Amino acid sequence: MFDVAIIGGGLAGLVNAIHLSQAGLKILILEKNDYPKHKVCGEYISKEVLPYLEKLGINPFEIGATSINKFLLSIPNGTQIQTQLPLGGFGISRFTLDHFLYQKSLSHGCVVVKTTVQKIDFLGEKFKVSTREGKEYFATFVIGAYGKRSALDIHLNRDFIQKKTPFLAVKSHYTGDFPNDLVALHNFEGGYCGVSKVENDFINVCYLANYKTFKRYKSIEIFQQEVLCENPHLKEIFSVMKPAFPKPLTISQVSFSPKKTIEHHILMSGDTAGMIHPLCGNGMGMAIHSAKLLSGLLIQFFEKRIKDRHSLEKAYIKAWKLTFQKRLRAGRLLNTFLANQKLLNVGIHGLRPFPALLPFIIKQTHGEELI
Repeated sequence: MFDVAIIGGGLAGLVNAIHLSQAGLKILILEKNDYPKHKVCGEYISKEVLPYLEKLGINPFEIGATSINKFLLSIPNGTQIQTQLPLGGFGISRFTLDHFLYQKSLSHGCVVVKTTVQKIDFLGEKFKVSTREGKEYFATFVIGAYGKRSALDIHLNRDFIQKKTPFLAVKSHYTGDFPNDLVALHNFEGGYCGVSKVENDFINVCYLANYKTFKRYKSIEIFQQEVLCENPHLKEIFSVMKPAFPKPLTISQVSFSPKKTIEHHILMSGDTAGMIHPLCGNGMGMAIHSAKLLSGLLIQFFEKRIKDRHSLEKAYIKAWKLTFQKRLRAGRLLNTFLANQKLLNVGIHGLRPFPALLPFIIKQTHGEELI
């Protein structure tokens, strides 16, 4: 019997595990993939999470993270605007960061099982988690941290999983010349592409594209050449830089629809609870922040400062809304703006004489430092 079973050993799941295990709780992590593993991700994190990570004994710069303090935004014709990031950020690959967090969770006594979860049953005062191999695990609480979408979402009959989404995401690492301290967001017809440095001098290039635009082309390579390279900044990247992966990683059906924070008493964390648009550049930071919120409340429950499950669930829903609702709404508005090329062109030209407005806009999708 575990205090908490965490479904998914990605960023949110592992941070939850480390935080909870440091409080002396018995933690089980059920993860279907091996470590280390590359994932489709922008791999940029706002420095707002650094104080919290330091409290957990995690220093991203010890494992090669790059410090980033500048932001560049361009439209398809190449017109650009650049500014300082209000708090700054850092670049680190999921390959390196997730593996480091996995090792740290093991050092804190967390049990990690490589498996696929097929069913979760709430039995009143505890959960039964059933795996593909027929094994069963029991826990007082279950955290859902299995990412953007999963077969579990179908099993739980979650609302968002019923809706088709028009987005495809593509990511690869490159070698070449790119500033260490810059994160760039380059727009193209039907999408936008983030570019920033991660550890070992690799350059992460990750873009989100409208599937309607993408499906007109026979391959990713042709799509990049014919569509992304219309933006001269992206043309330079794809023509000069050398890919470090044999082929790009892709995911489809990326959903930004609102999700419920709790389903059948399962406490959702990270992307499983809600995703901010990648253009905001803060999905990883939001996942870490959500883990802090949830872990703190669970510790209060086990210390008997929260009286029962109902009170904990109510507190988590309230904390999630207060913390993330505003930035998620801002992310949806920004995505609508960037998807409209006419509005985007007018907006960029309007912002250029007033560069101080851009940091203000960035702040709407970010939070304060996590003390």
